[in-house]
Amino acid sequence: MASIAETRSFFDSFVLADINSGRGDEIIAKLEQPGRFSSAQVDARSKSEIVALAQRVKADVIVNACDPRLNEPIFEAAFEAGCTYLDMAMNLSKPHPTNPYEEVGEPLGKDQISADDRWKEKGLLALVGMGVEPGLSNVFARYASDHLFDTIDEIGVRDGSNLSIDGLDFAPTFSIWTTIEETLNPPIVWEKSRGLYTTDCFSEPEIFHFPAGIGAYECVNVEHEEVLMIPREIDCNRVTFKYSLG
Repeated sequence: MASIAETRSFFDSFVLADINSGRGDEIIAKLEQPGRFSSAQVDARSKSEIVALAQRVKADVIVNACDPRLNEPIFEAAFEAGCTYLDMAMNLSKPHPTNPYEEVGEPLGKDQISADDRWKEKGLLALVGMGVEPGLSNVFARYASDHLFDTIDEIGVRDGSNLSIDGLDFAPTFSIWTTIEETLNPPIVWEKSRGLYTTDCFSEPEIFHFPAGIGAYECVNVEHEEVLMIPREIDCNRVTFKYSLG
């Protein structure tokens, strides 16, 4: 994020905060134009520490690039400090208390979405789920809806790559804990006639041909935010998210 940010001119200062006090300095040392960057130590589990840091540096925006287990204190700290908020994945779901594999419990991002009114009342903006997926995938879906199609039956987000790292059999580009969480939770599907519902883990396998030389990979249903986010804004009949674990 810092390497991209240093090429942008729309901010005056950029604070890299981490529980490891030296991590930000390591990143800044690798930048070609480090002048606008500084580092700080903060425990993202502590709302009060985040608020204090935001007030000290007079932050306008808090970008949460942490594991979604830390969303709640960062989200609430941004609200208390009066900052715009962005994250890359929404709050974790909670399973149905008695029938978790057949009924939807508290879906991903429920508390964040329900906070919409109080953020609006305070004149603040929170862009949740604004990573690549969810985030960029939602933008692509909206662009397709607005500019490419008159009607849409299904929006299916497919995640797969031919990434390899020597010595590792499987290497996601994000938290391995999150990968385990979303693949072992009951997958969710949305249908206009049925609403949100769960399916079996690794259900509805399909071979998807990814572009740009990536190739054909088997994808299966997993729990993911787009299934909840896209139907809120785009008229369609079905939304699915499938992940390639191969």
